[in-house]
Amino acid sequence: MEHVVLVDGEDNDIGTEEKYAAHRYPAKLHRAFSVFILNDKNQLLITKRNKEKKTWPGFWSNTVCSHPRLNEPVILGAQRRLEEEMGFTCDLDFLFKFQYDAKYDKDWGEHELDHVFIGHYNGQVKPNPGEIDDIAFVDLEDLKKDIELNSGKYTPWFKMCLKRFLNHVGRN
Repeated sequence: MEHVVLVDGEDNDIGTEEKYAAHRYPAKLHRAFSVFILNDKNQLLITKRNKEKKTWPGFWSNTVCSHPRLNEPVILGAQRRLEEEMGFTCDLDFLFKFQYDAKYDKDWGEHELDHVFIGHYNGQVKPNPGEIDDIAFVDLEDLKKDIELNSGKYTPWFKMCLKRFLNHVGRN
């Protein structure tokens, strides 16, 4: 059984909760991370979430989004999940963190303090089919336009943190 780390608004640990119980709406605030991987063409690796996910199945999102384990440094959790979900590793750099709350349906939602990381990678990607239904490397300008035109196909946290991410990479 997988657990998430519950936190207060200052990112202090206040306990743990079984992952699905923490995502029952209204979701409890917990620690998370989002990883953004760029290639040398400055394209972002985005992923289509597996259709069996409880929240936002079949939606497009950033490269990896998940949760660190209890007592696991967030960066190590991000590197672990990058390898488990995408089949590769690379150096990651912390960019920022933000808090958000999003309701998926009457039963499920997110309430996360999300740590955002960036990495660069140009090799082979081997997505885990239990996590990912599809991948794409997309031009950042094309992505911004598509989100404006087709906002409903992207996860809420991805849309929320993309603008700040683009500011960090000088593309906004």
